Amino acid sequence: MNDVGTVEQSPREFFRERVGDVLSQRRLRVQPETEFYLVDVLARFLASERLHVEQPDGSISEEPLALILLRALEARGEVRARELKRLGDTALFVSGFFGDSLARSAVDVDYYIAMGGGAYAALGEVERRRGLDALFAELSARFALFVDCFAEIAELSDLRSNRGLVRLYERWLRTRSERVAQLLRERGVALGGVP
Repeated sequence: MNDVGTVEQSPREFFRERVGDVLSQRRLRVQPETEFYLVDVLARFLASERLHVEQPDGSISEEPLALILLRALEARGEVRARELKRLGDTALFVSGFFGDSLARSAVDVDYYIAMGGGAYAALGEVERRRGLDALFAELSARFALFVDCFAEIAELSDLRSNRGLVRLYERWLRTRSERVAQLLRERGVALGGVP
């Protein structure tokens, strides 16, 4: 039972607000189609199976970006477009939401940014006939910026917990990002003599 005055949001509405807020705070202007696409990526990846594939033995695992790229390069038409889209979307979501984990893995966030940006650039060429080239060109050209937007959305979603604050502080220690420093200051975290 809901309290009076409580309004439930769909995941898509939640992410539409977050993406709009982050873009507005950063004074970033993007095509309406790009903003819609970013919201769509976030809403679709709420289903965790988007990040995993079922193996022949029935187990579930993450699929390396290089394998998705290989399938895309070997395919034509719709299959190629689908695999390039999957590669770009996966790289964007993972590098934005799990960038801290990537810093401790064999491949870092720069690898994901290069793979994702390249996938969207290639997808723009494939989708030119459908008039989607401008969308994918913007996603490709501003990929690192959108990764940072996704990271901010992830941070804001997790900052209510101590674990989220610790992760944010660890990110600040590595990057010395002014944006991250400001988020920490807003939550009363002292940054050791840093203004």
